[in-house]
Amino acid sequence: MTTATAGDRRPAAETTTFGILAALSLCHFFNDVMQSLITAIYPLLKDNYALDFGQIGLLTLVFNGTASLLQPLIGFYTDKRPQPYSLVVGMGSSLAGLFVLAYATSYGLLLVGAALVGLGSAIFHPESSRMARLASGGRHGLAQSLFQVGGNVGTAAGPLFAAFIILPRGQESLAWFAGLALTGMVVLARVGAWYAGRRAAAAKSPAPAVLPPALPRGLVLRTLIVLALLIFSKYIYIASLSSYYTFYAIERFGVSVQGSQILLFMFLGGLAAGTLLGGPIGDRFGRKLVIWGSILGALPFTLVLPYAGLVGTAVLTVVIGLIMASAFSAILVYAQELVPGKVGMISGLFFGFAFGMGGIGAAVLGQIADARGIGFVFTVCSFLPLIGLLTIFLPDIEAERRKAAA
Repeated sequence: MTTATAGDRRPAAETTTFGILAALSLCHFFNDVMQSLITAIYPLLKDNYALDFGQIGLLTLVFNGTASLLQPLIGFYTDKRPQPYSLVVGMGSSLAGLFVLAYATSYGLLLVGAALVGLGSAIFHPESSRMARLASGGRHGLAQSLFQVGGNVGTAAGPLFAAFIILPRGQESLAWFAGLALTGMVVLARVGAWYAGRRAAAAKSPAPAVLPPALPRGLVLRTLIVLALLIFSKYIYIASLSSYYTFYAIERFGVSVQGSQILLFMFLGGLAAGTLLGGPIGDRFGRKLVIWGSILGALPFTLVLPYAGLVGTAVLTVVIGLIMASAFSAILVYAQELVPGKVGMISGLFFGFAFGMGGIGAAVLGQIADARGIGFVFTVCSFLPLIGLLTIFLPDIEAERRKAAA
């Protein structure tokens, strides 16, 4: 827990490299547009392939499960051997997945396409998160928020692209989004060159890695478990909306498929705005405060949601997304500070766990929806933010470090 790669060493007075953060955020946008298109076209796939909710959930599980299992492993490997150009390979995998999904002739090929997009995300997130931290100039929460907001805007844009491009023109129009992947590969090649240059400069004049005192292993493990449970509550709830909100709106309020995509866009837009706010607030007022407010603070709104009308549902989902999304950047930076020198592994672990919980949640909720109905799913999930009470068990990291140093 006390080693760092040379590429992670930087002078304390270094300024934030906003150009690199903007490039990473843009490519995060491209990556998450492509992955969000999978869930956005679920109603189309359900009709084209006569799928039930259980099969829809399995599709999400394959995509999220691929990303979940591979991200921690990739992050662990790149902590030891950083790969500046691996992001180009990841974007290429997502490109291949889009083509498979566009021209799939069976449910099995849909699963293959989803797995390829999941692999692309697994490669992209750990190393890009490390690059964002390296470019932060010490403003880690701000850097993670800027990086994350690109992904959240991409996730929000997916339903709009589905509503106005894919649904009118058919499944094969998914291939049109290959242009995003190709553009991303070009941009990421430039970012990779910047990262390789930084590592080469650090190797020529290496400075000793100055890391804070390591915390007791038991405390670190307990804290990571609490953080994982908070991620569980957040991403299971988000899975209920991102995977089934369109079906819920169609079934309960009788809106069109296109109208349901716009409602999903509003929720995902709330997520994007919340992500942008969470990091800077955490830099200024502390990560723990943001974590408290972002998970437990959503509870009153999630409890009311199953009983709201159409307008109320639209407003509540935006508010819920805004509040909940502020948590992830704070949790990720908190975990990186808890285990210094392991940025790739921690980023991969938390991105992977988030993807995994989303996938497992979607699969389980799909089975419940088949058995009890979509409305029952939303009622049960409304209690998940209660898990935010576990934030009380998160330690004051700086105080614990002072103890360890003494």
